[in-house]
Amino acid sequence: MLSLRVSDLRVGAEIRTRAKIIQSKTGNAVQFEVTKQTRDAIEGWCSANSLNHYDWLFPSRKDRTRHLSTRQYARVVEDWIRSIGLPRSSFATHSMRRTKATLIYRKTGNLRAVQLLLGHTKIDSTVRYLGVEVEDALVLAESIELKQRDRLSCPPIDVRTYLEGTVSGCLSW
Repeated sequence: MLSLRVSDLRVGAEIRTRAKIIQSKTGNAVQFEVTKQTRDAIEGWCSANSLNHYDWLFPSRKDRTRHLSTRQYARVVEDWIRSIGLPRSSFATHSMRRTKATLIYRKTGNLRAVQLLLGHTKIDSTVRYLGVEVEDALVLAESIELKQRDRLSCPPIDVRTYLEGTVSGCLSW
């Protein structure tokens, strides 16, 4: 996100409702939502900082031809946390990334959606990232009632066995 240019989010005078970036770590394209509140904040930020179409959205404080570094970003977050009186140890730049993904998972139980939003290639990575426990997955799985036709087309399996990866077939990811 630090390497976004204004042009990545703005089309003409409008801020996009969705944008796509290429993750530097994986090289994969990841699409994300830009909420109304965020669009308003970006508009205000661009105006207040006189940012042009090809400027970095978050320019470095030292050299405006470069974007904000991850270390500079971490210092900004530390300053925010300190300024509102929260313990620094409770928040970090990465925990902020995890927050929305965790909220989406808790509300929907949809690991695949969270996987796509985070740009993970493997569902296992998403499970580890969110800290999903087998017990959580079991509770979710047991709360889903299969339709009669699904019961007839698939042999019965033990949910715990499936989640441990020892069964494949009609319920595979």
